[in-house]
Amino acid sequence: MNFKRMWAMFTARNHEFFRDKAAFGWNFAFPFLIIVGLGFIYGGEDQQQFKIGIFPADIQVNASESTVPPFFQEGKFLQFINFASQEEGAEKLKHHKIDLLLDVRSPQHRYWMNESSPQSAVVEQIFLASFLKDRQNVAEKKSIEGVQIRHIDWLFPGILAMNMMFSALWGVGYVVVRYRKNGALKRLKATPLTPLEYLSAQMFSRIFLIMFTIVVVWIGTNFIFHFQVHGSYGALALVFLLGSLSMSSIGLVLAARGTSEEFTSGVLNFISMPMMFLSEVWFSIEGAPAWVQSLAKVFPLTHLLTAARKIMNDGATLVDVQSECIILVITTLLCLTLASKLFSWNE
Repeated sequence: MNFKRMWAMFTARNHEFFRDKAAFGWNFAFPFLIIVGLGFIYGGEDQQQFKIGIFPADIQVNASESTVPPFFQEGKFLQFINFASQEEGAEKLKHHKIDLLLDVRSPQHRYWMNESSPQSAVVEQIFLASFLKDRQNVAEKKSIEGVQIRHIDWLFPGILAMNMMFSALWGVGYVVVRYRKNGALKRLKATPLTPLEYLSAQMFSRIFLIMFTIVVVWIGTNFIFHFQVHGSYGALALVFLLGSLSMSSIGLVLAARGTSEEFTSGVLNFISMPMMFLSEVWFSIEGAPAWVQSLAKVFPLTHLLTAARKIMNDGATLVDVQSECIILVITTLLCLTLASKLFSWNE
């Protein structure tokens, strides 16, 4: 392996990327806008989880003529929405736009729920519990110890990892196929450059860009949300580095053959979409069927996020996440080896 040739390809790819102002700007704008948007939605302490419709519209839930129990009126994470009539509210309830509908004038405390909505069932139980006379002695309340994790602190690593996944898969897999299609790889075949050198240069170039993007986005959004990192920044950076290596190596396998950009785009979507939804980028799959959780462990993004969240939210060390790091390294080595064996300059 000749490192001088690798360095030449590494710098050439970086120059190409930085000259493309649109792609360069979007790599920073996309994760930044998502983090800021979701941060303002989920970052506040007064976020509301359940929506309760009330009618008629001229009576507020806390008005003197309202028959809604005071305990329910003051419920945390409850948002009350006024409707002019029962028919209007029922239509919203049927389409899952609200979780419960109340008649605030009814002495019988009439309410409507959607039997097919899990959230509606939860709000119903909260509503019925608000009629208990002695709520203090029903059960013994205990709070978790230590610093409680904000939702944005749990979500933040997932957004960074998602951006990393798309950047690695598309920035390596799609780009190399495009090079092959327009004949650029065919010309490189006449040089002493080997497939392993070329693929390694592409991978390290993408990793450099990914890590640079993560640092810039982290610094920019941290000024707004002040993320809580209970572990080591060095350990967190190493985990993201191993994750970007793993993702980029998968992109190289997809780029090893083929000249159809359309086919490559379909394969990339086929891989990235299940990985994004099953790797707990947006939500936890705790409680999902066992086969779904087993399938999620196949994806390197799952292990990346597990390790990153352990370090960031729980203060874990590299020793605590060594199994996840080993899996990411093995994935990188296997995919890079496979890509170099399958690689073709013009097929």
